[in-house]
Amino acid sequence: MSFMIAAAGTGGHVFPGLAVAEALVAAGIERAEIVCVGGDRIESRTYPEHGFPFLELELKGLKRSLHPSNLSLPLLVLRARRRITAEIESRSVRAVIAMGGYVTIPTGMAASKSDASFFVAEQNAGAGLANRIASRWADRVFVSFPNTTGLPMGEWVGNPVRDDIARFDRATLREEALDHYGLKAEIPTLGVFGGSLGARAINVAIASLAAGWQGPPFQMVQLVGRAHENTYADAPAADNVYVARRGFEPRMDLFFAAIDLVVARAGGSVAEITATGTPAILVPGEFGSSGHQGANASFLEQAGAGIVLREEGLPALADLVRQLLFDPIALENMAEAARAIARPDAANLIAGAMIEAAS
Repeated sequence: MSFMIAAAGTGGHVFPGLAVAEALVAAGIERAEIVCVGGDRIESRTYPEHGFPFLELELKGLKRSLHPSNLSLPLLVLRARRRITAEIESRSVRAVIAMGGYVTIPTGMAASKSDASFFVAEQNAGAGLANRIASRWADRVFVSFPNTTGLPMGEWVGNPVRDDIARFDRATLREEALDHYGLKAEIPTLGVFGGSLGARAINVAIASLAAGWQGPPFQMVQLVGRAHENTYADAPAADNVYVARRGFEPRMDLFFAAIDLVVARAGGSVAEITATGTPAILVPGEFGSSGHQGANASFLEQAGAGIVLREEGLPALADLVRQLLFDPIALENMAEAARAIARPDAANLIAGAMIEAAS
């Protein structure tokens, strides 16, 4: 009984796919029976590092503007579909899931012509173009928000998160997390991250905040992104601000256990924020045409779990941090609201559906 997981492009697609893969393993499926499909970006490292077979395709995303590179897309999609079809047949794959991104369409095309059951998982409140197209071939569609648009047959299960986040217990992890970053328990701690690739606008705003801070002492854990690690390694901070910076953090459970408030993008991180019950200042990315991060962020704000701050409003970040970080009642109210909308069992629910379909 073999399975296929297609996820490509960014951590927002790849890490939920990895969570489903690990949930399949936890349910008794051998890693060798779970083939992962993608391109040459983060997925080409992530899945092999976790012991999963990986099919690397030559494929790229659609440019939203009229761009000459779009002319080659139909040929690349057809080539990818043929390779995916061959993989499905050679491995006798019984269930396939596409997690979004440019690999979704050829995966859906291939699965629809096979005997395998096909599933689509959407991570955002506004469905991406690839998932909207692929959903026409899907047996079931899973969505991360109850108000997801563009996928009328979507079932709200939540966005898959890794097991260490799904089972998160801040009290149990707190001491280890503080030691991990060299933090003090009695000082409030701000966490900052912009997704797997980092976010320049957030990094710049946080560097300015740390250097010019005027207020009570606080600590900060900032995940700047691998590409920005050298840029901010020696960034100055005020005397009463301690900063622990990392390019990337494989132990996100420790990151969330160490902090009291997070400044983050509003992609796949939203599922981690709710699963860990972490109050959030959300700075939605303004890339892409669907505005999906804005919709994700608005959902948390309406639930009382976060505050949305647009990029043009980042100069006001210091005031907002000063307002929230030192207000334990406000933080606890936001944390409770986040936990109330969490769906930490999404990976297990999706894995269970795939196993049932394959049986």
